Parts: sequence; C-alpha cells; structure tokens
Amino acid sequence: MEIKRLHGDFTVCKTADFSQVRLDAEYCFTGKTDKENSLICQTKDVPENIVERVDGWRGFRIEGVLDFSLIGVLAKISALLAEEEIGILAVSTYNTDYIFVKKEQEEKALSRLGRAGYKIIGM
Repeated sequence: MEIKRLHGDFTVCKTADFSQVRLDAEYCFTGKTDKENSLICQTKDVPENIVERVDGWRGFRIEGVLDFSLIGVLAKISALLAEEEIGILAVSTYNTDYIFVKKEQEEKALSRLGRAGYKIIGM
C-alpha cells in the first residue's frame, strides 16, 4: 500500500462559522456538530474567524481508492504509530483516508510505516 506525504503545514481549528473557509483550497476538511465547527486545512489557508487553533501538523494520504469493504486499514496504521507513541488525527473521505501527525513526529511516523512495508511517496 502506498502512502503519499502531503507537503506543507496543516492546522486544526475551530471556526465561528464556515463563511470564511476556502472550500476551493487544495485541502479542506470540515466537520460540524451541535457543539463546534471544525476545520483542518493548510496553515496558509486558515480563515480569520477562528476560535481556537493548533498549528504544526503534517499529513499523509493513503493512495488509491479504498473500497468500503476493506477492514482495518486505519486500525493497522494507527496501531503501528501508537507503538511508537505517535498520536494521530485521522480523516476519512469517500475515496480514502488521511492521517495527520504533529510535525516533530513526521519523520518517525514515516520511518515506522516504511519499516512495516508501506511505500512512502512524495518525499
């Protein structure tokens, strides 16, 4: 399985609303509940109307389209990274999954995934 390293820094934040979110940005993950409006985007695309933010994330994408019948893809990756005491933030889209780790853990995460047989692209 191939994992693509996404270039650039990412930010996880809460927004007052989504009115200033650049939905046309290359990466824009939104979530809304009765308690919050969440956004993950490249740091350069963070809107002005944020309530809270955590900068310094790096992202990886599982390449290809993952069939919904596949079981345990994220579980395996998260277990491998947990063994190295690397926390993750995972986002699933219709086609695939994205994993975010803190910037200072990026090389350690890529190394561990490479040792487990994942092909890392976009280096």
